[in-house]
Amino acid sequence: MLPLPASIQQHDGAFTLSETTGLGGDRRFTAATRWLRGVLQTSTGFDLDARIDLRTDSIAFIHDDTVAAGGYRLVVDADGVRIIAADASGAFSGAVTLTQLLPPSVNRRALVPGVDWTVPATTIDDAPRFGWRGVMLDVARHFLPVSDVLRFIDLAARHKLNVLHFHLTDDQGWRIQIDAFPKLTEVGGWRTESQHGAARQAPGDGRPHGGYYTKDDLREIVAYAAERSITVVPEIDLPGHARAIIAAYPELGVPDVAQDADEPSVWTRWGINEAILDMGEETVVFFRTVFDEVMELFPSTFIGVGGDEAKKTRWAASARTQALMAERGLGTVEELQAWFIRQLEAHLSAAGRRLYGWDEILEGGGLPKDATVASWRGEFGAVAAARQGYDVIACPDDRVYLDYRESELPGEPIPVGPPLTVAEVYTFDPVPAELTEAQAEHVIGVQANIWTEHMDSARVIDYQAYPRLCALAEVAWVGRERDLAGFEARLQQHLARLDALGVEYRRAAGPFPWQERPDAEGRPSTREQRAALVAELTKDIRA
Repeated sequence: MLPLPASIQQHDGAFTLSETTGLGGDRRFTAATRWLRGVLQTSTGFDLDARIDLRTDSIAFIHDDTVAAGGYRLVVDADGVRIIAADASGAFSGAVTLTQLLPPSVNRRALVPGVDWTVPATTIDDAPRFGWRGVMLDVARHFLPVSDVLRFIDLAARHKLNVLHFHLTDDQGWRIQIDAFPKLTEVGGWRTESQHGAARQAPGDGRPHGGYYTKDDLREIVAYAAERSITVVPEIDLPGHARAIIAAYPELGVPDVAQDADEPSVWTRWGINEAILDMGEETVVFFRTVFDEVMELFPSTFIGVGGDEAKKTRWAASARTQALMAERGLGTVEELQAWFIRQLEAHLSAAGRRLYGWDEILEGGGLPKDATVASWRGEFGAVAAARQGYDVIACPDDRVYLDYRESELPGEPIPVGPPLTVAEVYTFDPVPAELTEAQAEHVIGVQANIWTEHMDSARVIDYQAYPRLCALAEVAWVGRERDLAGFEARLQQHLARLDALGVEYRRAAGPFPWQERPDAEGRPSTREQRAALVAELTKDIRA
């Protein structure tokens, strides 16, 4: 099973699904009931009506406030199955575990004849370590159609992940409809071509790329995720990574500094662009309106504002920006970004939401205590934030960035970063050892990040994400003590489920020929090179 339950008791006997099996129970768990019925009926062909009588064959969802938040108790005996939980999240996780006790073919999307749909008698008591068990999906670099996003959500839910961090904007594209500012998608939603490969001098592919999600699309995505106990946390990346924004509305750029020759336009290259937002009051007003529309679509408590990799050379060179800083009593460009983040935080807080940003939001000081930090540059951000009393989501690039190559094999497609193996993901502890017990309480979650510069389809995302995302799911669920050998044995069984679900995961031996990319050059690095760069990038938050 993935993730491994906290406590399993095996009993004699079994329960076998049949045409007389009923499925139903407490109405508070309607979403989990509906999902489980859909999975089981599709492959077994049984009707699984809502008749519940524990004296006969049945699968019942039962409410019990004494069960831990997000947890469940699964009881299987000859009379049936009971999934007992205090909340909808726990009920859904219990339903997922039940499917894992059945043959892998239960995950097929059509009738599978000749299978004995038997569940071994057992009692499982289980609850997650972290309340935030997430995965970030970047759809700004390569747009995914709604159907692929829904599939991605369903796969995450089957691993008991419960947060989708949805990276919707970047230099290379703006992917969310905003009624007040239609050019964000009309202009910012597409680019003329994409960089072909990761090498700094890589050519363009000459192929336009684009797309965006309408408000109806996003409502569907949010509702589909909620049915699977996943919260969608949107991210609008500011004040850097703003080239698509400024292409749509050039007045939002810094007006009195020279631009690149190809501006204003949506960027066609990978990496970090120097485009950055002007820090006048007009920009703040613009994005208050943007976030008002974002909050209408996404009910999540957390709203992402980015804050990462904002090159501030144009601010430093701008007389206008320097005058604004002097008026506001700001001495550095880092303090100017912190000022902007505080304006966004105040607006979100007034609406009852919490600002969520990358660990650069710690720079410049003055970050409101209700903000939450995604620590991506090693563990430095997690340590600094937790010691200052901020909540943290641990997502260090060297342990959970699934765009990094998985091995030194020459066939790895468009290799970037240092190698990151399944075992290295599995042995990662999200809570830094140097934190005190009180500080460690601020690490409220963990997530893997999937940046899609070199992932132009769902099948490529499959290759990069799985089975490493399986390992991350267990990191998010279980405690510090983990058994790598046991996980690897269970993973071999779990791969049959991924096969049934049609996941094109990376095999342990390396890529198949059709998963390689000999046409596109990579830009790999060593762990030592990456560690040195991160140490330099985080010197301000470690001071």
